[in-house]
Amino acid sequence: MCLTAVAMGNQAKEMVIIGASESGAVFRPSDWAERLCGVIAVFGEDQRINYSPFLQPIFCQGVRAVVIDMQLREMEPAAFEFLMDFARDNELKVRPGRCQPREGESGELAESQTRAPAVASG
Repeated sequence: MCLTAVAMGNQAKEMVIIGASESGAVFRPSDWAERLCGVIAVFGEDQRINYSPFLQPIFCQGVRAVVIDMQLREMEPAAFEFLMDFARDNELKVRPGRCQPREGESGELAESQTRAPAVASG
């Protein structure tokens, strides 16, 4: 069951969409998290994808996942709703993320967080 941000409580600074269904099936294709984050990514001057600080692909307990900074909900409500619809339509697990900033963090996801590799243009 996909929980809404309201049901999860407003205290969480992040939400996580996990690439597995409630039944435990792993979501495919294997690069779904990078594709989803690519929706609001930009190409930098180095011709590499720069993911938004509000939407990052990661690994969570050995499964691909996407971390959504809750600031996105206020800044781009349509993008946030798109992400929630994606999770609901694909029956993916959604859980609250951290309630406190990560150590050494100033409003963005910490660099020390395990992230999925960025995709280079080619």
